[in-house]
Amino acid sequence: MNSACPLSGQQLRSRIRWVLGIFMAGLVFSGATAIPLATELDWLTTWFGSSGSPLANWLGAIRDALQTTNTRYPFMAYGTDWLAFAHFVIAVGFIGAWRDPVRNRWLFDFGLIACALVIPYAMMLGGVRGIPIFWRLIDCSFGLGGAVPLWFCRRWALEFERRGVEARKPSGVR
Repeated sequence: MNSACPLSGQQLRSRIRWVLGIFMAGLVFSGATAIPLATELDWLTTWFGSSGSPLANWLGAIRDALQTTNTRYPFMAYGTDWLAFAHFVIAVGFIGAWRDPVRNRWLFDFGLIACALVIPYAMMLGGVRGIPIFWRLIDCSFGLGGAVPLWFCRRWALEFERRGVEARKPSGVR
């Protein structure tokens, strides 16, 4: 057994699955929050109140714009429905890495690249759209937060492969 990683192959697989499962659940949860935006913004603006803080003012402006848009152009919300769908599909895509982390290690690389791209995307397009810097930094934090579990999963999958442990498929899977 390697002293750098004293876990057995089964323990590595279990750890990858747990961490990847949390990551996938985060994607699903994040996507699901894109559907009831008006309700969520009502909750947030009530919670933050009218403190006059930049965050409270920003959330109030978003709520007002969303209410106006939903009243005049309800079909615009369909865009965030598709955003949610994209999150769900990406989560489903990681099932391959959950089942066979060595053979599908490329999914960890894909996810890490996507997480890294969140930062320039949020900073550039957020600036173009007039999104305050504090909100763009919050958006960037999702990229960083997603990269951490994927980095560990990639590292463990490489260790799994280095040991020559074949990633067995679950029973009943061809």
